[in-house]
Amino acid sequence: MVWKLIHLPYPEDLETKSILKQLPAAHAALAELKGIVQSIPNQIILLNALGIQEAKDSSSIENIITTHDDLYKANLDFEVSISPNVKEVQNYVAAMKRGFELVESQGLLTNQTLLKIQETLEGNNAGFRKLPGTALKNAQTGAVIYLPPQDPAEIQELMTNLEQFINDPELSDYDPLVKMAIMHYQFESIHPFYDGNGRTGRILNILYLILTGLQKLPILYLSNHFIQNNGSKSVDYFHKKLGKIMWNKCGMARNEKDLKDAIREISELRNEFWKEVKVPGESNEFNEELAKAGRVADFLELGELFAKDALVREESAGGHFREEYQTKEGEAQRRKEFQFVSAWEYTGEPKDAKLHKENLTYKNIEVKERSYK
Repeated sequence: MVWKLIHLPYPEDLETKSILKQLPAAHAALAELKGIVQSIPNQIILLNALGIQEAKDSSSIENIITTHDDLYKANLDFEVSISPNVKEVQNYVAAMKRGFELVESQGLLTNQTLLKIQETLEGNNAGFRKLPGTALKNAQTGAVIYLPPQDPAEIQELMTNLEQFINDPELSDYDPLVKMAIMHYQFESIHPFYDGNGRTGRILNILYLILTGLQKLPILYLSNHFIQNNGSKSVDYFHKKLGKIMWNKCGMARNEKDLKDAIREISELRNEFWKEVKVPGESNEFNEELAKAGRVADFLELGELFAKDALVREESAGGHFREEYQTKEGEAQRRKEFQFVSAWEYTGEPKDAKLHKENLTYKNIEVKERSYK
């Protein structure tokens, strides 16, 4: 199924009750950080040090791995050979500073600023994509996961709309942090550049905090949560607990009670995961535990959505057997009102996801109930 991106603001109200509850604490933490930074006499030293740290870790997400020693040697013009990875991270620092200077001087966060950031990151002025063929694929299987807009005119139109959404307060009254999340989602979904979209998107987040006055300098360190999280439980602990819930309550045969329990239990497990997961090692090296933590974070959201989808589908068909929907002989009981493909729209929490139905119309085959006899 191919989804067509729509213009911002989205018609749905994304400020759900669960999201609104989290905002006061987030704003308080940002205000505390801003106050601490303003009390430091020489803020440029902090900006340079944390800029390098953020650049290193943000780049490591893209598998561009280097060390602090190499970066500082290169910055001090030591007579050392600069590796391509070090140069990439240096470009990130330069791009973040360039974006900061433009936002400070213009009081706006424009497409021209994003183009300058990407130009600095990649060392070219290719601009927005003009040729088709860009697709996000599974690195192991090669399967296409997401196909962003391909038409240059559509990309330009969506980016113009995003620019307006960022800078025009009349377009929405979202809390700035909610708006930042929407902006980031839309930007990465458009995927406007041939390369550097992830790093540009993370710089966009930092610059928006400055634009809105939530921060004074681009020093918010966003890319190393797992490593710094002082948890007490391993990634495998959470993976096994999730597996047990899925096996016991979301197996081949499911029922309403077990599915509701599964949704609640996975939600609680996901909250515990973000507070208590412990990942050994560093982010500036090949770290399989860190990669595994990212996968388990996805599994926790997908597992909860899996249970929600099974709860909504009040019939038995194929590998989905609802105990409440079976014939007298114990066979699967299909219902015509569920002849559709479910597509769930993310709204902040898996349990709050919004269902979109794509009806299935069969012209050449007859829909039948599966018999297990």
